[in-house]
Order: sequence, then C-alpha cells, then structure tokens
Amino acid sequence: MSSQRPTLADVAAAAGVSVSTASLAFSGAGPIAAATRERVLEAAAALGYSGPNPLGRQLRSGRSGIVGVFVGDALKRSFRDPVSVQILDGLTSTIGPLGLGVLLIPGSAEHEGPDGPVLDPLVESAAMDVAVMIWGANADDPALVAFRRRGIPTVVVEGHELEGIATTVGIEDRAGVAELGRHLLALGHRRIATVTLPFGPSRRSGLADDERLGQIEWQIAQRRMAGLRDAGITLSAVYETPASLVEHGADAARVLLSLPDRPTAIVAQSDLLAAGVILGARELGLRVPEDVSVAGFDGLDLSWLGADRLTTVVQPLAEKGVEVGHMVEALLAGEEPAPLVLPVHLRTGTTTGPVPA
Repeated sequence: MSSQRPTLADVAAAAGVSVSTASLAFSGAGPIAAATRERVLEAAAALGYSGPNPLGRQLRSGRSGIVGVFVGDALKRSFRDPVSVQILDGLTSTIGPLGLGVLLIPGSAEHEGPDGPVLDPLVESAAMDVAVMIWGANADDPALVAFRRRGIPTVVVEGHELEGIATTVGIEDRAGVAELGRHLLALGHRRIATVTLPFGPSRRSGLADDERLGQIEWQIAQRRMAGLRDAGITLSAVYETPASLVEHGADAARVLLSLPDRPTAIVAQSDLLAAGVILGARELGLRVPEDVSVAGFDGLDLSWLGADRLTTVVQPLAEKGVEVGHMVEALLAGEEPAPLVLPVHLRTGTTTGPVPA
C-alpha cells in the first residue's frame, strides 16, 4: 500500500469524474448534482482523502480563514475572566460554521520592553481576514492603528466613537451604571466609592488621585464612571485595578474600607471585582449589606458567594459574542455593518441595602 497522501486527482479517478468536478464537490462553489457529489465524497472516504490542502485553498481565495482576536490582556488573566470567555464562546459558535478559525493575540501586558508594554508581534505579522478587539479601543490604540495600516477590517467590542475607523459592538453600560447609582441614592447612600477596571495599558493598582483620573485612556472605565456622575454621585474615592480579578477587588476593599470616612457603598466595574470587595469586607469583619453595600457589573453566576446574590448590571455576554460573529461575517461579505449597542438591565440582589444608621 502506498504511503503517499491521496490526492484530489486520485479521488476524481475513483469516482469517475473530472478533477474540476471533484473540486466542486468539496468547495460547494458551483453547480453539481447531489448524486455526483455523494459519489465523490464516498470515493474520498474510501481513499482516506480528507479534503483539499488548506494552504492551497487559502492561496486561491486570497484569504487566511483566520479571525485574529486581540484580547487586550495576558491570556492567563483573560481566561480567568468569565466575561472574556463568554464573549469568545459566542463568537466562535457563530464563525465556526463559516469555516473560520480563531487566532488569540495577547495584549501588551505579556510583552514588556525597555519603554513599557509593547504589542505582540502577531498584531503586525499574523495572517488574518478580520481582527476583533474584545476589550475596546480608542482611535489611537496601537493595535487598532496597526490593523488599519495593514488593511485588516476590525470589530471593536466596547469601542465607542470609532465611526469610519472600525465596526463596533457595545452595550448601554453608562446608562446601566447610572440606574445602579440611582438605586444606591434611593437607599440613602452618599459616601459611594468605585473600584474600576484598568485605566490603560500601564495597569496600575491603588487609589486614583485627580492627576491619575485625568489620565484614563480606556473607554470602559471612563463610561462606567460617567454613569455614576450621570446619577448625580460625587465619588468619595476611586480605586484603580490592573485587571478584573477577585483578588484585585479584595485589595481594593481593604484600602477603601480602612479610610477614615469609609464608603457606605462600593460600585465595582465588574462582578469579579465586586465579589472580591465582598470577600475583603468580610475579612475586615464588616457585613454586606448591613455595614457596606456592594454592587457589580456583568450579571455573572457567582454561586460560590453562597447566600449572597450580587446586585449587578446584567449585560448580554453570549449575545454580544454572537453579534460580533455576525459583524465578522458581514465584513467578509464586503458589507459595512452599522454600529450595534445592546441593552443592559439592573438586577438587584442581597448585597445592597439601606445606608447604615
């Protein structure tokens, strides 16, 4: 028995058709009778032929079949965040049936140069038909600038005000946070602090003073703080975290709840950060919500919190990923999809209550 891989010509000969007809049976790109296609596929199965060479197909089509997904952070952190995972799940479930693969590109946090974070080389060199940035971008974001320079159409998740630059899929997070802020005000809270997502690629940790608040680069942190201002809240303190992880929320709680005028309510910009705040409050001997109210953002299922049910702004994570996939499909078809903004809603739980007496 020959050790050589069977070719399309071998399949065509076994099926009694031309090579071009056999090719149509695999590509589905032209008219071919169902019986003929079935005969070709049966011959291929008998010979152990799995299909045309993917590289050759890419060269003929001028496409790589790859969607580059720029995660905006170190992969080891991104995969600890259910938000990123659920968006990716929705995306891959949509583009998988289209025959597209995904290339995950870590953010600058994994690559430090002498002058600070640098882009992963894949941003400049990897073959991809469409790029997806799942943690937002500004117009001057280095990764977005690189994708534009390479002529790669880009979908930005949580990227606002990028008309003419990229296709965007967002959520009404500013309005959702404003509704959450009004909920806390109605409960009597006035000393309200917030625990934020990173302000930019430098990913600092600690209380943010006025100078630092003027240096916010990433839109997600900006919009969610703006939502609290829209509700009429003057924040008593702002704690910046380097990532959306439980331990960073716990660090924030230890600092915020040890201030001389500690806040009576803390709004975290993610549910994982809020969960960390709850754990940190418990370490300090404080009760939630009797001593401090805590709220988050995302709508995750955090059953490991026990009896606590987090007050949170719920966003449609899987749906957002699916819509990103539809945007990718539209771009590959040569269309220019309009920006999409998905709704969110407030879900009150057991972690917010009246201001302590």
